[in-house]
Amino acid sequence: NLHQQKADELLRQFRFAPDARLDYLMISYAREGGGVGPHFDSYDVFLLQAHGQRRWQISAQKDLSLIEGMPLKILRNFVCEQEFVLEPGDMLYLPPHYAHDGVALNECMTYSIGFRSPSFQELGENFLQFMVDTIELPGRYSDPELTAPKDPAEISNMMLDKVVQELNKISFSREDMAIFLGEYLTEPKASVFFESPEKPLTPKRFTQSALKNGVSLALKTQMLYQGKHIFINGESFKVGREDKLILSKLANQRHLSAEDMASASDDVLEAFCIWYEDGWLNITPK
Repeated sequence: NLHQQKADELLRQFRFAPDARLDYLMISYAREGGGVGPHFDSYDVFLLQAHGQRRWQISAQKDLSLIEGMPLKILRNFVCEQEFVLEPGDMLYLPPHYAHDGVALNECMTYSIGFRSPSFQELGENFLQFMVDTIELPGRYSDPELTAPKDPAEISNMMLDKVVQELNKISFSREDMAIFLGEYLTEPKASVFFESPEKPLTPKRFTQSALKNGVSLALKTQMLYQGKHIFINGESFKVGREDKLILSKLANQRHLSAEDMASASDDVLEAFCIWYEDGWLNITPK
């Protein structure tokens, strides 16, 4: 879906869940007998059969222990509870941690549509890293009342209490959480790279063409919004009400027509030009 327009269009058919949860469309190819082996995923996934036949054995088993030393996370004790043969157009839904094993009965292609389901541990670790750049704790530890200790290797309660008192001043708001979540969810994966235009238009020419033809987000671009904040590819900014209308429309539709562009402010047009130069946004082809 990051490389083919048709694949992206198929992925967008699954927007019954919000974009914040929609993750990817991956195509896997196999010859007769091909398969990964019994395994499980930590997220919701739809398996859409596009070509050929694949037999799926699935299980809600609680034993998710893995075979040690394998390059893939293969289940050690897979026990099939149900079996289905998917024909082209058939689709199978699997919730997180549902064991499954798919084997191609002939040459086949299967489309996997995955949904994001980050662990709270992952969110917590990334949020704390996010807060590193925002917290401010002025001052430096000092202890003018210090007396000679009886046991010099012991951390005193006085020192501990002072540090606890200062660190307890760290706080975060709902807005902090919103900004973190928006930037985190739109941050491109490590394997994603954007390509700038080989011969970019000048800002003036870009504006003229964008107003005439409209714009669309690049396939690799992730754009979300929450409240007054807009998030795109790991960056965030606060906008006013009028700019929010057109930017949220771009996020929802992933494109803007020439008619939509008529309401774009100078600030929005300037942002669009920067995104165009960075390969995040395209002028809609004629």
